[in-house]
Amino acid sequence: MEHSDTHSLVTRQRRRVLITGGGGQLAGALATVFAGDVVRALSRVDWDVRFPAPPEVGEPQLVLHTAAWTNVDGAEDDPQGAAEVNVGGTTHAAELGAPIVAYSSDYVFDGRKGAPYVESDSPSPLSAYGRSKFHGEAATGERAWIVRSSWLYGPTGHNFLKTMLRLGADRDEVAVVADQRGCPTYVGDLAAASHELVEAGAPFGVWHLAAGGDCTWADFAEAIFEEAGLDCRVKRITTAEFGAKAPRPAVSILRSEKDAPQLPHWREGLAACLAALAETR
Repeated sequence: MEHSDTHSLVTRQRRRVLITGGGGQLAGALATVFAGDVVRALSRVDWDVRFPAPPEVGEPQLVLHTAAWTNVDGAEDDPQGAAEVNVGGTTHAAELGAPIVAYSSDYVFDGRKGAPYVESDSPSPLSAYGRSKFHGEAATGERAWIVRSSWLYGPTGHNFLKTMLRLGADRDEVAVVADQRGCPTYVGDLAAASHELVEAGAPFGVWHLAAGGDCTWADFAEAIFEEAGLDCRVKRITTAEFGAKAPRPAVSILRSEKDAPQLPHWREGLAACLAALAETR
């Protein structure tokens, strides 16, 4: 009887955790690290966050809001569409009334500081995407951890690492931008840090959680080819030569001035991600 009571107590203490954007790479990593709770991950088919939550979403005790418009260049063509997801969607997630972890971006900064950005630095986004993420931060409400991170990648979904692996296997040389500097962040490490932030009862507000170290996209590509054993050269080009529609910050390194969880160096995250990718093959 004592064993049964203890088991019931543990069961009652498990939180009802809702993850939006359930089909994405970060959502999958979060579902793994929050597996001790009762986790429900909703894809866009289950809940299009541009609209209020359907009744069957219920009453979660914690919301991990990863659903987002992530097409940076596409937002230049459809800024309203990006805002509907990144601002309206965050509003609808916050309306559930539970504490929320809302994921934002290094692209809320213009990159002109020339040094790492900390939480108290004033955002000044260059692009429609960056503006939608910045305005989305304001839509989170008063019980929110606003987590800014950068250059996310993982073993699933569409991301820079998987694109480089595909191109590197087919080509002798790949052109990659070498004048943008940031922190490539493995979603597994970001998910673990997010869990640590919540479990520690950290104060609500803005938190910078990004990989240790920093590099350019070209540096990252070279490291990917090296770690994966691909014989492919990187041709270093400028942002102007690449010709992307949306402007990007030249230096968007994120660091924390708070007692934030520390993520591993980006090279460690890369190795961990490639190992996870190998396990799925």
